[in-house]
Parts: sequence; C-alpha cells; structure tokens
Amino acid sequence: MGFREDRVGLVDTHAHLGDPVFDGDRGDVLQRARIAGVTAVIAVGETLADAHRNLELAGEHPEIRPAAGLYPTHLDDPQAETLEAWIREHRDRLVAIGEVGLDHWKIKDEPDREVQRGIFSRFIDLAIDLDLPLNVHSRSAGKHAIACLLERGARRVQLHAFDGKPSTALPAVEAGYFFSIPPSVVRSRQKQKLVGRLPLSCLLLETDSPVLGPVAGERNEPANLRVALEAVAEIKGLSSDEVAEAVAENTLRLFGDAVGSPAS
Repeated sequence: MGFREDRVGLVDTHAHLGDPVFDGDRGDVLQRARIAGVTAVIAVGETLADAHRNLELAGEHPEIRPAAGLYPTHLDDPQAETLEAWIREHRDRLVAIGEVGLDHWKIKDEPDREVQRGIFSRFIDLAIDLDLPLNVHSRSAGKHAIACLLERGARRVQLHAFDGKPSTALPAVEAGYFFSIPPSVVRSRQKQKLVGRLPLSCLLLETDSPVLGPVAGERNEPANLRVALEAVAEIKGLSSDEVAEAVAENTLRLFGDAVGSPAS
C-alpha cells in the first residue's frame, strides 16, 4: 500500500520561514513545498518578534504551523519571562514551544551556561504545564540537554539536528523522544551514523530552512525535505514510501492533529 499523503503528508518539523531571506518569494517557496508533498511546515521562533511573525504568517499561509521559543544564546531572564507569558496567552494557536535549549558551541563560560540552563528549564516546565511539544536545540550540548529534559520529566520532545553521538542519544530514545533529520544529512557523516543507529520509530524530518540544506552555503527550503527523506530511506535500506509512512506516524504521535493537512 502506498503512502497515505491525504492523512498527514510530509511535515517539515523545524523551519525558520519568518526569516527575511524568504520575504521576496515565500509564496513560491511554499508552492514548491506542496509540489514536493510537504503538507505542513512548523515555523519555529528565536525571539518574541519571531513569535508574533509566525502567528501572522500562519494566518496568511494555511501550511504554516506556528511555534514560539527563545534561542539559547539569548541569556535574558526578563525576555524569557515575557515570552513565557506570551506563550501562555497564545497557547491555543501554537503547535510547539521552540526552538529552545542549550548551546555549548557559542556559550563557553560556565556562569553563562548556568543561566542558559535555567532558561531552558523554564521552558521545559512550561511545555509540561501546557502539554505542548518541545522543539530543542542542543548544539555541542546533547548529553546535557537530554539530562535536563529527563531530570525535569519532559514528555513531548523533538531534538532538532542533533549533533551528538548515537550513544548519547539512546537515553532520549528510551524516553520516547524524537530526533528530526535535516537535508544536510547527505553531507554529514555524524548525521548518517545517527540515522543508522536510531530506530525509525523515533525519527522526524526537518529542513531548518534557510540553513542545513543539501549544499553548504545555499539557501535551504522546505521542498528539500524530500532530500532528507530519500537519505533516511537509503541509510535504512527501505523504500521512500515506507519511511514516509513511518515518519508521518511519528509526527502525528508528537504533534497530533495540529499537523494534519489544511482544509482545501
């Protein structure tokens, strides 16, 4: 039986569609995504301004599902508090909290990392309280991010573009967390190893547009989700339809009806 695209289709679970780089042709970008079988794109945010913009874009484009978060290099407790209040106010319109998390690649100083961890913990608690999925950034901090998530009892979790070893990821797999794979998997030995080791039942697809595309330095877009799909299928030794079906089920398990196909 073929992949039932009428049910959920392919979902880009992490993209920055509010980025100004798309302002000139966002409609065309989404049209190419539709042609590629992408039925929904979760637009993540890094600031309060992004959160507002994502709601606005979701009102203009039925494929866009809005999320709101604070990028982990923003070590600003008042900004985190303001965004938390905003998320509570708009909870019914959001499909996820993100992106939030830890970044030890840019943040080196231990006191700053402690502030980062405190802000991340705030958003983990918020996601639990509001029963929203958590979209997690964990660059050079995978082990620490997973430990924090487990310690606070996070339940609905997506670890986006995870850059750690497969062995580091296993406690998260056991906890029922998901890992989203971008098109850059075609040029990343680390991500290829991750896909090879992790069970298909915990994988999602993302593009992280406009970055992490199949070609370094070129603008990425949601249509390239097909590249990630084909790469996962090749690594797993499965057909694209088999992977698409499994990933669709995983996406529904994490996001529920929020990622269903828009009404025609």
